[in-house]
Amino acid sequence: MFFQLGWRNIWRNRRRTLVILTAVVIGVWSMIFLSSLMRGVADQFVSNGIKTLTGHIQVHHTGYREDPVVENSIKNPAGVEAVLTAVLPPEAQWAPRVRVNAVASNARHSTGITMVGIDPSREAGVSFIGEAITEGRYLKSDDPYGIVVGKALVKKFETKVGRKLVLMSQDTEGETASRAFRIVGVYRAEMQATEKQFAFVSMPAAQQMLNLSHGISEVAVLLAEHGQAMQVANTLRAELSADEYEVNTWQELLPMGSAIMKIYDWFIFIWFLVVFIAMGFGIVNTTLMAVFERVREFGLLKALGMKPWWIVKEVLIESFCLLILGMVIGNAAGFVSVLAISRTGIDLSALAAGMEYWGMSRVIYPHILGQDVMMANLVVFILGLVVSLYPAIKASRFTPVEALAHT
Repeated sequence: MFFQLGWRNIWRNRRRTLVILTAVVIGVWSMIFLSSLMRGVADQFVSNGIKTLTGHIQVHHTGYREDPVVENSIKNPAGVEAVLTAVLPPEAQWAPRVRVNAVASNARHSTGITMVGIDPSREAGVSFIGEAITEGRYLKSDDPYGIVVGKALVKKFETKVGRKLVLMSQDTEGETASRAFRIVGVYRAEMQATEKQFAFVSMPAAQQMLNLSHGISEVAVLLAEHGQAMQVANTLRAELSADEYEVNTWQELLPMGSAIMKIYDWFIFIWFLVVFIAMGFGIVNTTLMAVFERVREFGLLKALGMKPWWIVKEVLIESFCLLILGMVIGNAAGFVSVLAISRTGIDLSALAAGMEYWGMSRVIYPHILGQDVMMANLVVFILGLVVSLYPAIKASRFTPVEALAHT
């Protein structure tokens, strides 16, 4: 009976009901849509960092991160590879690398870069480089003089595919090592800074140039999910000697990414509260107006023996019906909006320089989390009923005498 009366009562004044319904729909829609954009920004920030030669886990020789020189390389990677093969989940991928600071130069320009020696087949499954080639070709494992560089570096050096680039670094004996490479491919990355920083050569070429024998600088591991990193890293730490090896997760390697994830959690929570406060004033105001318009009705119900608690329940059920209807429409509108831009994303190329400064992608793709949707609906539903208590209690206190005197 209460639900039947409540549903009929909310449509007695259709204009007022549509106004408050619109407020609830817009509130729920904005919570879902904007939280998905925030999650998309944070998720892409972390994903870009992981794909840009970070991975979910990295294994180094002790001291390498503090002093990344060839002397701190892993001299015998066979033991590490055996542990990785035995410990990692079946879907995980890993790739060894040689990574050193170097100077790249040609006839016109020179600049500092990071030379990365890779196993092309393994590296393609771990980082972005396997799918980033836009000109020329990808590296081959037996490519002794081939090099792949970024589009921004090619533009800066005024060079192109087929031309030579000389790299200089320091070898294991402290001597200057240099080698001329021919550009076989050009890659594009999310950020121009990446294109200017990393140059890729085959691992045998880097090891021979630096007199490293079979040594490597690091092993990067890519897992199926971000959340597996800590558990797998602890397992690796238990299997590898702590005196000889360091095992770090992406949270340790990308502290800015971890901080952004936490900051965005608070941003979303605060945004939910702000939206609800604006919506809550509308709910209270509209419900209170409806209550004062029905003073004689409530007085008559009290005179007929209706208990105050029943009147409170009746007003709350009216709010309940409005909130549920608004949440259904708002959720549908939110999911449709996210779906509409999920393939193309929001292109912010015009702001590329500013986006790159913060390590963000040029295109934002929304990402919906179930916990955000649940929180948005719970905030609207629970707090919506809470703010409706005041008008409901106000209605329950009207006496038959006050109702008769009301005009």
